[in-house]
Amino acid sequence: MQRGAVPFLVSATSGTTVLGAFDPLEAIADVCQRHGLWLHVDAAWGGSVLLSQTHRHLLDGIQRADSVAWNPHKLLAAGLQCSALLLQDTSNLLKRCHGSQASYLFQQDKFYDVALDTGDKVVQCGRRVDCLKLWLMWKAQGDQGLERRIDQAFALARYLVEEIKKREGLELVMEPEFVNVCFWFVPPSLRGKQDSPDYHERLSKVAPVLKERMVKEGSMMIGYQPHGTRGNFFRVVVANPALTCADMDFLLNELERLGQDL
Repeated sequence: MQRGAVPFLVSATSGTTVLGAFDPLEAIADVCQRHGLWLHVDAAWGGSVLLSQTHRHLLDGIQRADSVAWNPHKLLAAGLQCSALLLQDTSNLLKRCHGSQASYLFQQDKFYDVALDTGDKVVQCGRRVDCLKLWLMWKAQGDQGLERRIDQAFALARYLVEEIKKREGLELVMEPEFVNVCFWFVPPSLRGKQDSPDYHERLSKVAPVLKERMVKEGSMMIGYQPHGTRGNFFRVVVANPALTCADMDFLLNELERLGQDL
């Protein structure tokens, strides 16, 4: 503001990549409404939660957004790639902003209503039609089928969290809000040594070693990363609809097996 810049947009997030956090959309929408700001919600990861009656409260207020990004290929496991940009605006905003009016692509003298053509309304022009993948999956699974898929992911994530709490040497980074379960594996050599000056530095080196071991074993593939001041931790995203509680047990057992000598 000191430089004369005037904000015009607020971008909120529903389902952050690492921790799976959801911004308070109602409160943010109040601020945007008060100051006449465009509210965009990045719900690429968490937007599918709307299909669950149990968990959709995480997105309370999203109906007040001016635009929403949503990727059904993530939590819903639609065929790659399937992305949507949803707008409250009904004035053909995307066409006015991005339409190329290329006469060699989009002829205006067709025998049908050219308003039905989508080519000049999208940013990527000739990319395949993402909505068809979503429609076919939705038609096959139905509302209840997709809702079960989401609720199952939440239930498995909760099962994994409770199992982590039961086991020595596993420590949650935080209580998850979504299906991102973030935790440290504390090897035997570091247990009870949280007060050591080099504890966090040594703990941060554990996840890369275990990742190398599991890849070479061919048993698992789990991501890890640091976050802010937190050292490397594992991030298990429970989204595959084929996963079971037995898979969660195997994951933890395998970490303990691979890290028992560390």
